[in-house]
Amino acid sequence: MRLILLGPPGAGKGTQAARLRDGYGICQLSTGDMLRAAVAAGTPIGLKAKDIMERGDLVPDEVVVGIISERIDQPDCANGFILDGFPRTVAQAEALDRLLLEKGLALEAVIELSVDEAILIERIEKRARESADGPRADDNADALRKRVEVYRAQTEPLIAYYEELGLLRRVDGMADIDTVWSEIVDVLGSAPGRQTAAGGRA
Repeated sequence: MRLILLGPPGAGKGTQAARLRDGYGICQLSTGDMLRAAVAAGTPIGLKAKDIMERGDLVPDEVVVGIISERIDQPDCANGFILDGFPRTVAQAEALDRLLLEKGLALEAVIELSVDEAILIERIEKRARESADGPRADDNADALRKRVEVYRAQTEPLIAYYEELGLLRRVDGMADIDTVWSEIVDVLGSAPGRQTAAGGRA
């Protein structure tokens, strides 16, 4: 099973990605974690990324895709993976499509956690007012607003991209954690713990 989770900051992607990882026995792949691991391992592409990061430059898409390529070839990804934090743009999505095609693989679903962004920010602000560290929590609400704006500009176009490919599945991200999980399992059409090594249904 090969999946992508989409949704703005605060939508609960990390929580549900961890449940998918544990429930279906697939890898949770975070681009940040993969970059650090590749650098630490001293792989050729990891060394390339290290040089770029030490210069203070952003790691280009082709390097990130190369690191993903190395990672999904590892044995623990035999059952599949869920990508956390990638792709963020349509260009990255297209690069990922090419990579998977070269490996004879394909995404099975892209799950969008649909949320009301105004309510998310309101919740953060409410916690700020109730917290002993009010000013700092207010800063977090402001930071969330900025991250949501970046998401709208860069990542939201992926929704239309994957919808056109017939891969998009929408789930109500405003529900409680367990309900969101149940909806994800429903849209995947396969119960946790029933995946074969090839990623298919047992």
